[in-house]
Amino acid sequence: MPSKKKTKKTSSHLKNRPAHVRQLTHQAFLPLVVLILVIWFIYRSLFQFPVWFDEIIGKAVFFGLPVWLYITITGFRPIIDSVRLDKLKPGLLRGIAFGGIFGFLTLFLRLLQNNGAFELAPLYLMNEFWWQLLLALLTAFWETIFFFSFIMIVVQDLFADWSQLKQVVLVALIFLLFHIPNTFLRFNMTQTLPVLFLMALFAIGQSYLFSQKNNAFTLIMTHTIWGMCLLIYF
Repeated sequence: MPSKKKTKKTSSHLKNRPAHVRQLTHQAFLPLVVLILVIWFIYRSLFQFPVWFDEIIGKAVFFGLPVWLYITITGFRPIIDSVRLDKLKPGLLRGIAFGGIFGFLTLFLRLLQNNGAFELAPLYLMNEFWWQLLLALLTAFWETIFFFSFIMIVVQDLFADWSQLKQVVLVALIFLLFHIPNTFLRFNMTQTLPVLFLMALFAIGQSYLFSQKNNAFTLIMTHTIWGMCLLIYF
C-alpha cells in the first residue's frame, strides 16, 4: 500500500506536467468514450437482456474492460488510486452518511406524494430485496469505476486548467448521455424529462462529491442506497 507521502508526491508530479504531455497521455480518451457511447447505444437499442445480465456481464464488458485497457496502455495510475484500500473505510462511512441523506429525501418526497401516508413493510426480509441489493451494488460499482474513477479523473488531468464547475458539468453530461437510451426504454414521454432532470442532479452531486476526495467507495455506497430507495419507494 503506498504511503500518503508517496501518494502526494505522485499527485503533485502529475499536476506539474506540461499540457502537451497530458494531451499525449490522453489522446485516445475522447475517441474511446465516443466509441463506447455508440456501442452502448446500439447494445441497448437492439438487445433486451434481463437486468441481471446487463449489471453483471454487460457493464463489466462495456464499462470495466475499457478502463482496464486504458490503464494497461497508458499506465495512468490515478485511476487505480481511487480504489486504494486505505480509502475503503472513510469512503464507505462517508457514503453511508450521504446515502442516508439521499434516502431520507427520497422518503420525504414519497410522503409528500402520498399526502403523508406511509406503509412500513419488512422488505429486507424478502429474498428479492437482497437480490436487488446485489444488482444495485454491481451497478454502482461499474458506473463509479467508469464515469468517475476513469472519466472524472482523466477530465481532471486532461483539463487541469478548467474550473471545478466545468469539470463537474462535463462529467455529468457524459453520465446523462449514457443513460438516455435506458430512460427512453423504461419510461414514457411524459416521465422522461422529470427522470432525466433527477438523474442530472444526481450526476452533478456525484461528480462534485468525487472531485473532493477522488474516493470511489463513497460513490459506490451513495449510488447503491439511492438506487434502492428509488426501487422501493418509486
